[in-house]
Amino acid sequence: MQTQNAKTIARQLIDQLPETCSWDDLMEQLYVRQAIEAGLADSEAGRTKSVEDVRKMFGLNP
Repeated sequence: MQTQNAKTIARQLIDQLPETCSWDDLMEQLYVRQAIEAGLADSEAGRTKSVEDVRKMFGLNP
């Protein structure tokens, strides 16, 4: 996947929103995109834990 800069991605997100969108709608879309990209970067860098490990950390039974 080709990396795009934030400004280009923001323009694409804006173009996809309806004309009646609010500032909150725009901010939500930007936040969701940023959170997904951060999660993918963590996954690619091996900064994840298995469900089993998380359950053990919080004392949860399967």
